[in-house]
Amino acid sequence: MPSGNTPEGRPGLDALQSRLGVAIDPELLTLALTHRSFAYENGGLPHNERLEFLGDSILGQAVTVRLYRDNPELDEGALAKRRASVVSGVALAEIARSLGLGEFLRLGRGEELTGGRRKVSILADTVEAIIGATFLSAGPDEATALVLRLVAPLMTDPARFGAALDPKTALQELADERHAPAPVYDVTGTGPDHAKTFHATVTVDGVATGHGEGTSKKHAEMAAALDAWTQATSAGA
Repeated sequence: MPSGNTPEGRPGLDALQSRLGVAIDPELLTLALTHRSFAYENGGLPHNERLEFLGDSILGQAVTVRLYRDNPELDEGALAKRRASVVSGVALAEIARSLGLGEFLRLGRGEELTGGRRKVSILADTVEAIIGATFLSAGPDEATALVLRLVAPLMTDPARFGAALDPKTALQELADERHAPAPVYDVTGTGPDHAKTFHATVTVDGVATGHGEGTSKKHAEMAAALDAWTQATSAGA
C-alpha cells in the first residue's frame, strides 16, 4: 500500500484509510476513488460506479436499521424523512469534506479543471463507492460500522436532520429565530457552459457566513446554507 505522498503531491491511501478507520484492499479503494472521467481518459479503465451502486444499498440499510431501532416513537413517514436527510447528497458531500476526500480522487482533466474535487455529486458518489469497497474487502459488519461512524454527527443531533435535508429552509428559520435579516446568497459560475462549477456565499447578518460549491446554483446554495447553519449552531451565535 502506498505511504506518504503520491507523486502528484496528494496523500497516499494509508492516510485515507487512517481517516476512515478501516482496512480496505488497496485495489478496491483505488477503484472507489476512480471517477469515470479518469477511466475514460486512460483507456477505459474500470471506475467506481458499480461500487457506488453497492454502497448506496448498504448505506440505506444501515441507516434504516439504526433509525428504526433508536426511534421507536417515530412513524414510517418521520423515519423516511430522517433517512432521506442522512443519505442525501448534501450530507454525504459534507462527510466527504470532513475526510478531505477530494484530495484523493482520481479525476479526468476536464473534471480537474472544473472543480471536480469539490463537486457535491462526485464527493457523495465516492463516499458510497468507499462503503461498497469496504463491504467487499472487510465484510458487512465493517461496512455497517463505517456507515454509522460517518453519519454519527447527523444521527446524534436531531436538529441536523432537517438542516441536511433542506438547509436553505433551516437557515431561514434560524435567522427568523434570531430576528436577523433573511439570508442573502451570492452565486458565481466558473468553467465552460457544459461543465460549470458554481460557488455560493450566503450571509446572515449577525448569524454566520457560509460557502459552498456545486454543479448547479441550487446545490451550491444548499452547500453554503448548510455550512452557515453548522457554523451558527456550533458556535451558538
